[in-house]
Order: sequence, then C-alpha cells, then structure tokens
Amino acid sequence: MSVAELEGEFGGAVRADPRPRPRSATARGPGKGWHRRWVSPLVVVLLWQAASASGLLPARLLAAPSQIAATALDLVRTGTLPTAIAVSLERVLLGFAAGAVAGVGLALVAGLSRAGENAVDPIMQMLRALPFFGLIPLFILWFGIGETPKVLLVALAVSFPLYLNTFAGIRGVDGKLAEVARTLRLGRAALVRHIVLPGALPQTLVGLRQSLGVAWLALIVAEQVNADAGLGYMINDAREFLRTDVIVVGLLVYSALGLLTDALVRLLERRALVWRREFLSR
Repeated sequence: MSVAELEGEFGGAVRADPRPRPRSATARGPGKGWHRRWVSPLVVVLLWQAASASGLLPARLLAAPSQIAATALDLVRTGTLPTAIAVSLERVLLGFAAGAVAGVGLALVAGLSRAGENAVDPIMQMLRALPFFGLIPLFILWFGIGETPKVLLVALAVSFPLYLNTFAGIRGVDGKLAEVARTLRLGRAALVRHIVLPGALPQTLVGLRQSLGVAWLALIVAEQVNADAGLGYMINDAREFLRTDVIVVGLLVYSALGLLTDALVRLLERRALVWRREFLSR
C-alpha cells in the first residue's frame, strides 16, 4: 500500500519521512567495488609465486604460476589444449542434452499427476541414492570403453538436479492460478503451457545451474577412465609424468568452462524471467 493510500485510510496520520535515506549496497549497484573482489586472489597468486621462487614450494608438488601460464600458452600453440576442450565440450553437451530431456520429462510426468508421481518418484529417489560414480565399471561392462559410458555418466548426473527442482517447481505453483484457469475454461494442455510451466520455470533454472556444475564434475571422473582424448585424458597423462603445471592448466580450464556455462544460464534466467521482475516492481 502506498503512502497516499495510507494517508487516505488513516486520515492523514501517516506522512512520508522527508529525511533522505542512506542508500544500501544493493541500491548502489552490484558493479561498484567489483575490483575489490580480485584483491585476495591476486594476493594468493603473488604468495604462491614467491613461495615457488624461494624454493619453499617445490615444482614437483605444485608448479609456479609463471610456469603454469607458460605451459598454457604452449599447449594452445601446439593445439593440444583446444583439441582437448573440444572433445570435453562435446561429451558435456551430449550428456547434458540427454540428462536434461530425461530429468525434465520425468519431472513433468511425476509432477502433473499423482499416478505419475507414484510410478516415477520412488525409482528416481532410489537411483539418486546410488553412488553413481561406482556405476562406472558396470557401464563399461554394458557399453564398452568408448564414448557411451562417459556421456551416460554425465547424463545421469545431470538428470537428478533437474528432476528434483522441476518437480518441486511444478508442485509449488499456486493453486489459485489453477482455479483461475478452470474459471477461464482452459484445457489441460493450455493449463500446463500457460500456468504450470511458467510457474515452475524459476525453480527449473535453479536446477539447470546445479546440473551444469554437476556435469563438469561427472566429466572429470568419466574422462579419467579409458579416455584417449579430452581434458581428463590430458590431466591423467600429465600425472604419469609428474607435470603439475599441465594438471593445473586442465583444472583451471574445467573451472573456466563451468563459470562460463553458469554465466550463460544466468543470462538466460534474466531473459526468461523478465516478466517476474516487472511484476514484482509494480
């Protein structure tokens, strides 16, 4: 209720405070002071470099930042790193696509009907409790040592966060909206399209961000097993030769790719949920 409405209801008893209010950190904008967040990482890198240069941190344990940067440039120059990134990205995209379709599809089945929930949810909860990294030997026995077990491992890891969040989003849709739909005589398909899916979208996007992070974690493990290309293979091969600089480069690339995909989802979230910000600002 606005100040004018309060004045009308309580006979002018409520007055707006003429004193200016201090602006909060959020009101000043998230872009102010962003450079301060880089101070502590830079300090860590400088201390790391100093420890390596003084011999306190041997290269066999962890290479110096300067050596890691030189190794990264060399890997890019020879084409080793771009090739490994392309292979890993292909595995993640295939696994994510399969896991996303399965997770969202099963969530729709379970969330839109009680019978679907009874049929799907118990199985998903049992599978979620399994240590799915321990399924690698079984996947190898079933599908061999090619690309299939690696992609399936990523797909399995992706499906659970998307399923849980989409299911919770569907069940969290306000029941009053369904009453409005019945009043407007919307059919089942129209109800799902115009009310259920938009209402569940925020929670689904949360699951999307979680599943992308889990996808990269699953890929790290999958590429350690019988891989002949990719970032995981590059890291595993470097371990055999005690190349800590190559190992750190691979881990940094994993981290950068994870941050990049998360930023893309956040951009998608801002675009897809623009209606919610406009609604809440009224």
